[in-house]
Amino acid sequence: MRTTLTIDDDLAGILKRKAREMDKPFKELVNTALRRGLAENLTDHPSAVVVRPHDFGASQTGLDLGRLNQIVDELEVEDYLRKATNDDSARR
Repeated sequence: MRTTLTIDDDLAGILKRKAREMDKPFKELVNTALRRGLAENLTDHPSAVVVRPHDFGASQTGLDLGRLNQIVDELEVEDYLRKATNDDSARR
């Protein structure tokens, strides 16, 4: 992927010097540095996202949380039909 990236002057100088020393293209060195930096960052925080389950008490209310989308669809249909009925009676 080709993109425009703004690099601070001091960092660009370091990258260019390193690229010359290592006899590697500038973009290859930038990609390698980004990969290493991201990999290091990911290993420092292996559990950055913590998911904690919560009991919503659905069994007590009789709601099936797996069917919430279906319930929303049914409510939308009811609302649409109600509005359509009101529009028809207003036109008469």
